[in-house]
Amino acid sequence: MKTMLKLLALIPAIAVAAPEGAVVTAGPLTSLDKLTSIPQVKNAPVPNRSIKVKSWQTVQGSKVMFVETHDLPMLDIRLVFDAGSARDGEKSGIASLVSRMMDEGTPTRDTSAIATAFENLGASFDASSYRDMSIADLRVLSDGKYLEPALEVFTDVVAHPVFPDAAFNRIFDSAQVGQQQKQQSPASQASVLFYKNLYAWHPYALPPTGSADTLKTIKIEDLRNFHQQYFVAANAVIALVGDIDEKRAQQIAERISSQLAEGKPAPALPDAPGLTRARHLHLQFPSQQTHIMIGQPGIKRGDPDQTALAVGNEILGGGGFNTVLMQELREKRGMTYGVYSSFVPMRSQGPFIINLSTRGDQTGQALDLIRDLLRNFIKQGPTEAQVQEAKDNILGSFPQSTASNSDILAYIASMGFYNEPLDYLETFPDRIRGVTADQVRKALKAHVNPDKMLYVTVGQGVDVKK
Repeated sequence: MKTMLKLLALIPAIAVAAPEGAVVTAGPLTSLDKLTSIPQVKNAPVPNRSIKVKSWQTVQGSKVMFVETHDLPMLDIRLVFDAGSARDGEKSGIASLVSRMMDEGTPTRDTSAIATAFENLGASFDASSYRDMSIADLRVLSDGKYLEPALEVFTDVVAHPVFPDAAFNRIFDSAQVGQQQKQQSPASQASVLFYKNLYAWHPYALPPTGSADTLKTIKIEDLRNFHQQYFVAANAVIALVGDIDEKRAQQIAERISSQLAEGKPAPALPDAPGLTRARHLHLQFPSQQTHIMIGQPGIKRGDPDQTALAVGNEILGGGGFNTVLMQELREKRGMTYGVYSSFVPMRSQGPFIINLSTRGDQTGQALDLIRDLLRNFIKQGPTEAQVQEAKDNILGSFPQSTASNSDILAYIASMGFYNEPLDYLETFPDRIRGVTADQVRKALKAHVNPDKMLYVTVGQGVDVKK
C-alpha cells in the first residue's frame, strides 16, 4: 500500500489534502479500493500494458476520459466535480455532507431501494469529497443486463439527490460526533491548526469535514444549493475504464451528462498566500507523543518542476526507510517510528509537508534537527547516486501502480480534472529517467524555503531554538 501512496503523489492521481490526522498524500487513495468485489468476477490485477487514453466532450460540456480494456468483464466509472470543500465558503463541511447524503434518496428511490438495487446488480457505489473535488464511483459488470440498470440508478443518485430531512439529521449528528472525536486526536488538531495558519484566508484553510461551529450553520437548503450549482455537466469529468468499446463509452457518457443540469464551470481558485517568515505554533495537549507538521505552500498541479520535485521528495522523505529524514530521525536517533515528506500539487498551490510524531521530551530536538537537515539538503542538493536510486525506486514501482482498472481510473480522472496531457502516463517513465541531480537541486531551491516554514506541534510543552 505504501508503494501505491508514494506513486499517487508522483503520477497525476487526485490531489487532495488528506482528512485531518492522516498522513498527507496526493490521492483520494483510489477510493474504489473500499468497494466490495463484484460477484462472478475475481478482482485480479490487469496485466501491465500500454495505456491509451481517449478523450472528448459531451454535448452538455462534460470532459470524458476513456481507457478500453477487456481483461475483466467489468466497467469502472468515476465522476469528478470541481465541488470540493474549497467551494464551501464560510460554511465548511457542505461538500462533505453532500457526498455523504448523495445515496440517501432521489424523487423515485429511497436509500433502501438504492442500496438494494446496487446489491442485486453486484454493483458498488461510493461518493467522497476532498479539498479540490467531489467524486462519485460506480463499479459494475459490463454485461448489459447488469450495466444498464446500474447506470440508471447511478445517474439518478448523482443527478437527483433530495437530501431528506431524516437522513440530514442522522448524518449531521454523526458529523458532530466525528468532530468531538477529532478533538481527542493530536493528529487531527495539528492538521486543523496547520491548514488554518498555512492558508489564512484561502479556501484550503478550512477543514473539508467542517468544524463543530461551521456545521451548526449548515441547513439542508445549503446542500441543495451546493449540489445545484456544482454538480453540473459543465463542471464534471467523466472517466471510464473497462470492457466496452469507444462507441459504447460515448453513449454512456452522454447518458450520464444529459441527466445533469448543464450549468457552468466553477471559477478559478485564487493563488495561495505565501509565508513571509518562519512560524512555530504549539497547542498544548495531554499526550505522551507530540504530533508535528512542518511545511509551506508548494506547487500547483502541472508545475514544470513537478517531476524533479517528486524525485527530490523521494530522497528527502517519500521513499521509505532509506530517506534522509528517516535515516537521521529514526535509524540513527530513534526519535520516531516514521517521518514522511510529500508535495501535494493541487488546483492552487498545495502544501509541502513533513509529518511525524515523537516523544514529548524530544520534540525540540526533532524540530531543530529537521530544520538543519532541510537547510543542508536544499543548499547542497542530492548526490547523483541518490537521484539514480530514487529514479530506480519510482520506475520499479510504476508498473504495479497501473495494474488494475481502478488504479487507471483514478489516474485518468485526475488527468482530466487537472488538464494533464493524454500521454501523461505513457511518458511518465521517460520523464523520470530524464531527471538530473542539477534539476532536482534547482527545483528544491525554487520551491522550498527552509527559513519560511510553518511548524505546528500538538502535545506537551516544547523547547526550540530561536
